[in-house]
Amino acid sequence: MDQLPIIDISPLYSDDQNAWPAVAEQIDHACREWGFFYIKGHPISAQRIASLLDHAQRFFALPEAEKLRIDITQTRHHRGYGAIATEQLDPDKPSDLKETFDMGLHLPADHPEVLAAKPLRGPNRHPAIPGWETLMEQHYLDMQALAQTLLRAMTLALGIERDFFDTRFNEPVSVLRMIHYPPRHTASSAEQQGAGAHTDYGCITLLYQDAAGGLQVKNVKGQWIDAPPIDGTFVVNLGDMMARWSNDRYRSTPHRVISPLGVDRYSMPFFAEPHPDTRIECLPGCQDAQHPAKYPTTTCAEFLLSRFADTYAYRREQEAV
Repeated sequence: MDQLPIIDISPLYSDDQNAWPAVAEQIDHACREWGFFYIKGHPISAQRIASLLDHAQRFFALPEAEKLRIDITQTRHHRGYGAIATEQLDPDKPSDLKETFDMGLHLPADHPEVLAAKPLRGPNRHPAIPGWETLMEQHYLDMQALAQTLLRAMTLALGIERDFFDTRFNEPVSVLRMIHYPPRHTASSAEQQGAGAHTDYGCITLLYQDAAGGLQVKNVKGQWIDAPPIDGTFVVNLGDMMARWSNDRYRSTPHRVISPLGVDRYSMPFFAEPHPDTRIECLPGCQDAQHPAKYPTTTCAEFLLSRFADTYAYRREQEAV
């Protein structure tokens, strides 16, 4: 149990529906045993990744004042730039040694949910880098499609209708994030990590990581193991929302990032999360008399907002206003 499984999902893109169950079985096993796995055979090209990485490096190299023109702490819908130490994923460690850019589904100012001041709903806030907005908005849509393909495969093992997740991911609150981890020697203390130990909040996460490494996953024995970068893959992990839906049949696994020595690290996670009004409650096939539902019913928005308040001081201050 010291190496995460690698699953070829290319059969999910073939016309042969009979190829789906074998892939679904591999995903189901990985979700039960690990909550983490790699995927290859996906449709996101190497050229796309290279372009994203180039844009991320250019953005994070901008002067701080330029990046703070889209300061995430100055919005109510959590979009834009997060400076170093804005996040504290592990409450027992110092704030994280990373800076971020967050975007979601772009909803214009006249959208009914924006006009109603619904949380986490609003327009994206992009930096003034040529080509950035077009590239990021397209990649967001492509990653959402990839996430829903994986979720469609999971429905086979979970015993729910094939379109269960598709219907709940209409106008989702999924987030595409760019992250820059400065080298470890820039840390404020020996205790400061790139990203403190945590579980993700949402449904599933798809992560591109560059060659620097540093991602670690806690296995079932409680040991931290490396999840090194593998060319052409995404790392997939489950979030707390999926654990609640599946009654812990699928694990939400703790992970962390140890900042690399002497080099900068860049990563691009996509957090797949449904429409904010979606009810998060135990799936019918994941409970019985011996295994009653462990978690109370909540909604996507209620759950995410509670987790954001734990992680971001600025969110707690906004809630108090």
